[in-house]
Amino acid sequence: MKLLKSIVLASALALAASTSSMAQRTDVVIGMVLEPPHLDPTAGAAAAIKEVGYANIFEGLTRIGPDGTVHPQLAKSWDISDDGKTYTFHLQTGVKFHDGAEFNAEDVKFSIDRAMAADSVNPQKALYSAIESVEVTDPATVVVKLKHPQGAFTWNMAWGEAAIVSRSSADGNKENPIGTGPFKFENWAKGSSIKLAKNPDYWGEAVALDRAEFRIIPDAAAAIPAILSGDVHAFSNMPAGDALPQIQSDPRFKVVIGSTEGETVLSTNNKKAPFDKLEVRQAIAHALNRDEIIAGASSGLGTPIGSHFAPHNPAYVDLTGTYPYDPAKSKELLAAAGFPDGFSATLKLPPPPYARQGGEIIASQLRQVGINLEIIPVEWADWLSQVFAEKNYDLSLISHVEPNDINIYARPDYYFQYQNPEFNKVMEELDVTADEAARKELYGKAQRILAEDAVNGFLFQMPKVGVWDAKLEGMWENWPLSVADLTKVHWTE
Repeated sequence: MKLLKSIVLASALALAASTSSMAQRTDVVIGMVLEPPHLDPTAGAAAAIKEVGYANIFEGLTRIGPDGTVHPQLAKSWDISDDGKTYTFHLQTGVKFHDGAEFNAEDVKFSIDRAMAADSVNPQKALYSAIESVEVTDPATVVVKLKHPQGAFTWNMAWGEAAIVSRSSADGNKENPIGTGPFKFENWAKGSSIKLAKNPDYWGEAVALDRAEFRIIPDAAAAIPAILSGDVHAFSNMPAGDALPQIQSDPRFKVVIGSTEGETVLSTNNKKAPFDKLEVRQAIAHALNRDEIIAGASSGLGTPIGSHFAPHNPAYVDLTGTYPYDPAKSKELLAAAGFPDGFSATLKLPPPPYARQGGEIIASQLRQVGINLEIIPVEWADWLSQVFAEKNYDLSLISHVEPNDINIYARPDYYFQYQNPEFNKVMEELDVTADEAARKELYGKAQRILAEDAVNGFLFQMPKVGVWDAKLEGMWENWPLSVADLTKVHWTE
């Protein structure tokens, strides 16, 4: 009997120890589809860069929370002058970069001046266009003077591209990112994973995780067994496809369908013939069956859009009826543009499943009206160089995930190669307007111009299919930014 009691007691203790061990788990493996080209958010447009580093490795003066609101970060507070043109930022003290360098106001000035410089490679340099000067008052105070009031200034300073970096380490951040965040970069096995470790000297609230790994899983078919087997604990946005119902029915996982800032569009080279003709772009718009594309490219979860604006934004205008699906009208427009027999073009598709699957559907739809597309699959790095940088493309399919980024259509060197003085004027007015009602009206006007010009094929707003272990808490349910912020992530019983 004593032997039996001893065995039972030992088993109970082992079970308790096991349960305690599980409750104290402090590592996490996050799956992500695209591997970043590098890890410096101030030098690259790829969303995957910020997905790894935002709020984890790098921090800005301000930050965006999971609800889309602006919060203090390296700036603990700020004062705004009565005319709205001067911001005095009061900085956190006792902050160190991961290499031990002290953070102070000079780093803020360096980072902003660097992003504004003529030779800046910051992909969101336009965020700084309203800044006139940056002055250091003392080690913990920075004064930023604007050329004019800018209602979205503190929001702009919360973007990943507005990260504060150190002069001593800035040039090496692509391969060895050094920020002030709660996680330090540890290792990058190219093509496989990126590993982070807890920063023991973090200035703010300590994170619960000791280690985090971002596992690169570009093949959607591999994502399913990875999550089901437990090799991966979470996907911020999972390419679940037809397997989603299976995962939703499994009590081991939590599935949250949220919203994103990802406007998915058929990107069009507006300066390249024949896409420089409005009738051709209108013909393409009439040939696109959004419902069919959404069903095949986003498992039916995407929200139709008719311009470059998120449906959850209060200023959104539903313009999906501007060019309704009408293949006959499409053929009429092609004939009027001088292409009664249609024409041939190329469609360059990056790796994400929504692009590859959606591209096949779009090619089939356009073929029905006489536009024959040669599909050219490209890797992510090639898309960034050929399409985004060199503008060497006819059509492409991509989701633009930066928040409230309708202003990209006013950039003269942007890869759409769209130029419209009327639209640019609206953006200029918006930049100096703080009144919310007036801003909403301007946003509506801007959306209508883009829709009527059929700048791109406006398809759908990308859904966020969050999938993670049911015992994991703190993951973002929506994506006001396309990031995997791990600062509140922790395991429960």
